[in-house]
Amino acid sequence: MAEINWQQLLESVVAAFDCSTGTMHTLDKSTNLLVLQAYQGIPPFLLPKMQTIPIGKGMAGIAAERRKPVEMCNLQTDESGVARPAAKETKVEGSIAVPMLLEGELYGVFGIAKPVPYDFTEEEISNLMKIGEEISRYVRANSAQVS
Repeated sequence: MAEINWQQLLESVVAAFDCSTGTMHTLDKSTNLLVLQAYQGIPPFLLPKMQTIPIGKGMAGIAAERRKPVEMCNLQTDESGVARPAAKETKVEGSIAVPMLLEGELYGVFGIAKPVPYDFTEEEISNLMKIGEEISRYVRANSAQVS
C-alpha cells in the first residue's frame, strides 16, 4: 500500500468544502495523543501548540473524545470554552473538527474552516464523516503493513 500523502489529502478536503484552513491529526495509540500530520493556512507561531493534542482538549480533542463532529458557526465569538484561546489566532470563523472513525475505532481527527461565519449542512457533515471513514481504512491498512 502506498504511503499516505497527508498534505495532498488535506488540501483536497479543504478545497472540496471551499475552506481556507485545515489540520489533520492521527491518533498515536501508544501515547493516546493526536499527532499533526498536515496543515494548511495555519499561522506558523500556532504550530507548536498543534503538534500534539490530548483527547478531550480543544475542538479536535473533543471530537475525538465524543467520536462526533464538533462545529462552530463562528470560532471568533464562541464562548463555550470548546475552542482553545489560541485557536482564535487562526482568524477563521465557521469551523468543524471531524473524527476519523472506522467500525467505532478512532484513527484521528481532521478539521476544516472558513474565514466567514458558517454552519455546515447535515449533508456536508455526513460527507465529512464518510471521508474520515475512508481515511481510517488507509490508516488501518498502512499500520497493519508496518506491524
